[in-house]
Amino acid sequence: MSEAAVATALTARKAELLDSLRGKLIVSCQAYPGEPLRHPETMAQLAYAAQLGGAAAIRCQGLADIAAIKGRVSVPVIGLWKEGDEGVYITPTLRHARACSLAGADVVALDATARPRPDGLSYAETVAALHRDGVLVMADCGSLADAERAVACGSDIISTTLAGYTPDREKTVGPDFELLQQMVERFPDVPVIAEGRVHTPELAAAALSHGAHAVVVGTAITHPTSITGWFAQALSAAGE
Repeated sequence: MSEAAVATALTARKAELLDSLRGKLIVSCQAYPGEPLRHPETMAQLAYAAQLGGAAAIRCQGLADIAAIKGRVSVPVIGLWKEGDEGVYITPTLRHARACSLAGADVVALDATARPRPDGLSYAETVAALHRDGVLVMADCGSLADAERAVACGSDIISTTLAGYTPDREKTVGPDFELLQQMVERFPDVPVIAEGRVHTPELAAAALSHGAHAVVVGTAITHPTSITGWFAQALSAAGE
C-alpha cells in the first residue's frame, strides 16, 4: 500500500474511533507481576465484563494481554507495553510500539514526555514511524508542555495519564482537572482523554464537564485489591 493510501486509511480509522469514544468510558484492565489477577485470560475476562458494563474501549498492558483481550472484546483496544519502572517505561521504544500493534492494539499508547527514550529516537520520530505503519497513537502526557509537543508531532489523541507522575506537576488527590482543562482549551480540535485517579462515577462525569473527549477508569473498576483496601481503611478509621 502506498504512503498516501496508508495515510487515508489511518484518517478514516481515526475518525471512526474518535466518534465511538466521544463522551464514553474506557476501562483500563491491567495487573502486574506478583498480583493475583496477573494472567492474560483473567484480564480478557475482566475486559469482556467491562464491555458488557458499557465500556467503549479497553486499555491494557503487555503483548499477551493485548492479544487475549483483542480476541475477546469487540470494542477498540488501546495497547501499551510497560518495561521498567522509571524514566520512559510506557511503550518506551518503537520496537515496543510496533509489537503492541502487531498483538492487536487498535491504538498504541506512548509516553509523550521529553525524557530520553531507550532506543535513542525522539517521540516525534517514533510517532512518524508509527503513522507510516498505519498505527494510531495516544500520547500519555504529564504536563501542558508534553501535550504541546505531542500535538506538534501529530499525535492522534492526547491524555492526562502521566499527570503527577513526572516532576512537572504535583500529584493531585483526584484527577488533575486543571491540566485537563488547560489541554482542552489549548487544543480545542484535538481529542483529550482524562486518565488518572478517576475513582468515582461523579469524577468521571466531572471530567466530561471539563471537556474530556472520553474518560479512562482503571483501579476503581478492575483492581479489587485497591478497592477492598479503600473499604477496609474507611472501616478502620471509623472504628478508631
